[in-house]
This record gives sequence, structure tokens and C-alpha cells, in this order.
Amino acid sequence: MSDTALNNTLLLMTADAILVLHLLTVMFVVFGLLLIYAGQVAGWPWVRNFWFRVAHLACIGVVVAQSWFGVHCFLTIWEQQLREAAGTATYSGAFIQHWLQAILFYDAPAWVFITLYTAFGALVLLSWWLVPPARQQKAPPERQSK
Repeated sequence: MSDTALNNTLLLMTADAILVLHLLTVMFVVFGLLLIYAGQVAGWPWVRNFWFRVAHLACIGVVVAQSWFGVHCFLTIWEQQLREAAGTATYSGAFIQHWLQAILFYDAPAWVFITLYTAFGALVLLSWWLVPPARQQKAPPERQSK
């Protein structure tokens, strides 16, 4: 395999990894919210984990901010740059690649996505009121024995 072919393969593998990370992030945001509300009903204490909730809110917050400011997701930008650097701006037809692309990206006017992302972000914010995260408790100071 030539150095160029090897380099292109590595670029495409990295682009595929970013696409998978993008899908996992979307799943974390969408299913995370569903699990938060389901966990409230089922009494699952982990849905109140403060750091889980902060990460969840931060993820959708970035998406909403990007949509309001008309900025493309940095994961999308990186993936596209890697594919272009490898000389393949479009998907070659690999099964996983094709379906991940179909799941993540749709053609619609920008206002549709801005509205959807903002509404979803509002539901996440509402979850902080309806299913508040547990407050972090400081560990009690250790007693010193003499």
C-alpha cells in the first residue's frame, strides 16, 4: 500500500470514527432525556446524577447555540474536512457509513432545525425543574486519631 493510500485510509477511518462519535452524542442527548423522565417515574436515582445532567445540558446547549448563530457542528466540519483531504467528499457506499449519514443528516430549511433544537433544549431545561439533579455532597472531614 502506498503512503498516499495509507494516509487516505487513516483519514477516512478517522472521519468514520467522528461520524460514530456524532451519532453517539445525538443518542446521548435524545435517549438521555427520555431516560431522565422515565427514571423519574421508575425511581432510578442515577438520572439525578449531577455530572450526567451537566454533560447532557451542555451537549444540547452547544447544539442550540450553534443553530442560533448559524454555525455548523464542529464534528460535522471535522468529518467533512477529513473526507475531502482523503479525496472523497461523498460517501462511498459502505453500509455503516451510509446509514449513519442517513440517520444524522436531513435536508430541511434551517428554521426547522433551529425550532426543533430550541424546543428540545427547552425540554432538557424543564427536566432540571421536574427532575432536579441531586446536589453534590461534600465528603465529611476525616477524623484524626491521636
